[in-house]
Amino acid sequence: MVNKLELVADFYEFTMSNGYFLRNMNNKIAYFDVFFRKIPDNGGYVIVAGLEQVIEYVKNLKFTDDDISYLKGQNKFSDVFLKYLKNFKFTGDIWAIPEGTVVFPNEPLITVRAPIIEAQILETMLLLTINHQSLIATKTSRIVNAAKGIPVMEFGARRAHGIDAAVSGARAAIIGGAVGTSCTLSAKEFNVPASGTMAHSWIQSFDSEYEAFKTYAEIYPNDCTLLIDTYNTIESGLPNAIKVFDEILKPQGIRPKAVRLDSGDLAYLSKKVRKILDEAGYKDCKICATNSLDEHLITSLLEQKAKIDSFGVGENLITAKSEPVFGGVYKLVALEENGIITPKIKVSETAIKVTNPSFKKTYRFYDKDTKKALADVITLYNETIPKDNYMIFDPQNPWKKKTLTNYIVRPLQEKIFENGKLVYKSPTLKEISKHAKKELNSLWDEVKRLENPHEYYVDLSKELWTLKNNMLNNIYF
Repeated sequence: MVNKLELVADFYEFTMSNGYFLRNMNNKIAYFDVFFRKIPDNGGYVIVAGLEQVIEYVKNLKFTDDDISYLKGQNKFSDVFLKYLKNFKFTGDIWAIPEGTVVFPNEPLITVRAPIIEAQILETMLLLTINHQSLIATKTSRIVNAAKGIPVMEFGARRAHGIDAAVSGARAAIIGGAVGTSCTLSAKEFNVPASGTMAHSWIQSFDSEYEAFKTYAEIYPNDCTLLIDTYNTIESGLPNAIKVFDEILKPQGIRPKAVRLDSGDLAYLSKKVRKILDEAGYKDCKICATNSLDEHLITSLLEQKAKIDSFGVGENLITAKSEPVFGGVYKLVALEENGIITPKIKVSETAIKVTNPSFKKTYRFYDKDTKKALADVITLYNETIPKDNYMIFDPQNPWKKKTLTNYIVRPLQEKIFENGKLVYKSPTLKEISKHAKKELNSLWDEVKRLENPHEYYVDLSKELWTLKNNMLNNIYF
């Protein structure tokens, strides 16, 4: 894994920063937002993840003599800028939405307020960290929701896009609802259950399938899960497993843990295996299924009444194979001088790429009775939300209005750094995962469904909407 992260930055972050320094702009305060425009897989929600790694990066960000030497060798940077980097330390403020929170397009996940060079240099690491872990946490959540209470284990390390993707991806999977990981390092680092027993190579290494099963049961009698599809699931694998259960485990008063299916028609095989196990007196023996699963295949298996007690999901989870890019962006939204904030806006011919200007807050409204989330509203930073009635409207079609009543409201972001000092206590991974479950329970089922989910309302306050439209109407080139 990469340990030196200070140069994990797009080169333009340094060329721009050098330019800011040479034009005496290095003390200008800038506001940047991290946000995304589209939910992966046309889903209804995203689970944000990766903040803990962002915190560690910002806390430890500094440039070594070797880094300075490398940059000097590019013949693009002034000596005064390189001297500035040698003494670099983040001194700004950061707000963020806590990990495990459900979020939606255009909401600021992270807001950075800092001298412009400090803010600019953070861009790449903030994006790659939040983009990757939010993508995997969200994909896992879709898979876990499809499993409808059946445990899902993350089995994807060998198919991940590198070591960091495997380890941090497993962390994100736990946030998304996975109950364990096959990656031993991830299990150790994040104190989560390690899952896995044997591969087909174990069985092939013995003279017979029976000998392989027998040996494993003798070594691990209290944790005996056998992979029964190496040769023939019904004709060979299952009969040999039952024989070993009868001969090795039963005399010791020990019950088998599970059998695993890794190929074939999982719906048919699981029903057949369940019937045979039950008839043999092993109704408590679980059936685990693996083999290129995702939320759609799991949904299909459950619709076919498959008899599966747990799922191991690999490549489609750890790579978010169906949509492997989370399009988070990092955009300048304001500059500050002498305490006065000047909003900034990016304009595009593509409407979705027009940014929401200025320093902002996002509030979530909940129904007081049901505790279900009603809508989110992005406001200017100094707005207050009334306690009783609040009118929301569609920013694209402002004549579509609705007045919210009987609500509870909370801001989504929390202060993470203040004047460069960490002021936030990171929760444990277990606490983050628990928070994610609570967050999902606050959404209506219509928002969480896999196909054609209900679009959750994310509106702009009247003040922010007016500011944005006035800036668009008065823009000049």
